[in-house]
Amino acid sequence: MTNLAIAILGSTKGTDMQAIIDAIERKELDAEIVLAASDRQDAYILERAKKHGIETLAVDYKKFPRREDAERTIVAKLREKNAQLIILIGFMRILSPTFVGEFRGRLWNIHPSLLPKYGGRMSLDVHAEVLRNHDTLTGCTLHEVTEEVDAGRVIMQKKCIVAPEHTPEGLKLKVQKLEQECILEAIKMVTEGKLSIGGH
Repeated sequence: MTNLAIAILGSTKGTDMQAIIDAIERKELDAEIVLAASDRQDAYILERAKKHGIETLAVDYKKFPRREDAERTIVAKLREKNAQLIILIGFMRILSPTFVGEFRGRLWNIHPSLLPKYGGRMSLDVHAEVLRNHDTLTGCTLHEVTEEVDAGRVIMQKKCIVAPEHTPEGLKLKVQKLEQECILEAIKMVTEGKLSIGGH
């Protein structure tokens, strides 16, 4: 699959998206980010996208009576942009079964733990719990999004050692590097026909 059309959904800084942008600009990935969408108007991920000429979309869920109504705006834009792969990077909303059904097999999420451990938790909470539990290993999981949170098919995991001196913030930075490696390797595998998405 050449020139893979990727859309990103995020609610925070979009650090992992920057890694994708950089890899594309270095010609390391035969892909294009066609949309960056967020549920927050002020999310820095949108600023990152704009700096690189990527189309953005902000959807205020509070203005809609139901989650599905807010999602319709995103779905319409994803269809318009012919997004082949949608990656959730720090997206703080749980997608409806309708959304998941529309893009089944083409929805990825990056999670900052070795799932199934710490499924359903987010960011610094995960890292703080890893330290509280004196885990010796942690890492990240790239997985398909399904109706059940953090329970879809695992695409790739990467591990790292937890050192006694780690703080939640330090561990987050360490795991984030692994997240970026995961995402970039998996995208490359799709473009080279080594990993299938959406039944292809």
